[in-house]
Amino acid sequence: MKELIMTYFKGVAMGASDVIPGVSGGTIAFITGIYERLITAIKAINLHSLKLVFTGKFKAFWKTIDGTFLICLIAGIATSFLSLAKLITYLLENQPVLVWAFFFGLIIASTVFVGKTVKWNYKTILAFLLLTIISFFITSPQNVPMASNHQLWYIFLCGSIAICAMILPGISGSFILVLLGEYLFVLKALTMFNMSVILPFLAGALIGIVSFANVLSWLFKHFKMITLASLTGFMFGSLNKIWPWKENLTFYTDSDGLSQPLTQRNILPGEYESLTGNPSHLFAAIGLILIGFVIIFAIEYIADALKKRREKLAHE
Repeated sequence: MKELIMTYFKGVAMGASDVIPGVSGGTIAFITGIYERLITAIKAINLHSLKLVFTGKFKAFWKTIDGTFLICLIAGIATSFLSLAKLITYLLENQPVLVWAFFFGLIIASTVFVGKTVKWNYKTILAFLLLTIISFFITSPQNVPMASNHQLWYIFLCGSIAICAMILPGISGSFILVLLGEYLFVLKALTMFNMSVILPFLAGALIGIVSFANVLSWLFKHFKMITLASLTGFMFGSLNKIWPWKENLTFYTDSDGLSQPLTQRNILPGEYESLTGNPSHLFAAIGLILIGFVIIFAIEYIADALKKRREKLAHE
């Protein structure tokens, strides 16, 4: 029961991260030690396992896909999506520097955490550098999002693409939605329980995640260290997106008639104050970066202690 509760709260943490454009739920899965189990469980949802359902072998199907683990995790993610969407929207609108500072600390610590698992050699170093550069350019705050397109086929496509990013440590599915021009539209659909948007998005996400999980599983099986190094690079490069102090360069008007930032650039705290007229909250931001950093290693410490305890009990 304790393990199920812990899995639920890991899902809550993943969901909270995925709501933020710039923070990946895959990162949380990685640092809490469930990443490969998650990929394996998702990969198991295929034609072979679905045949078990159609032949009435429900228990075998449930065991094959690690169903209890998945349902607890999904319940936690759904809890965050439904309960935190409004809060996250409010905080990003009213305290963006402090929110981004906290997540900046989380991502720095996550990069260190994942990087410790890599056996570094020239191949893994090259993979790290290449994916850092790719991630840096993909997550540039100066990227211009695509024009919004609220047709159902496009929402389906956005779901299938964004979910792939959501399970990649370092690349946020929410940020991909920003680039695709559908972040605010989908976020508002969640807060208003607009099922005409939520259902096609979820359908696309389901197909996308099952397909992509097979790719990731193959990569882990055949090129584990290079894959880990690449994921570390993804996270390190994504720091570009979540730097707390930004200058808004261009704007657009959303569906509610409100002006929203379209493109931005990263600036130093002092420049932020002079250009925007707003306080940089420098010391508070540094404090939150440190808190975010400490939280990740506290999670690592707790997860490691629980693992050792389970291994000790198993031997006894």
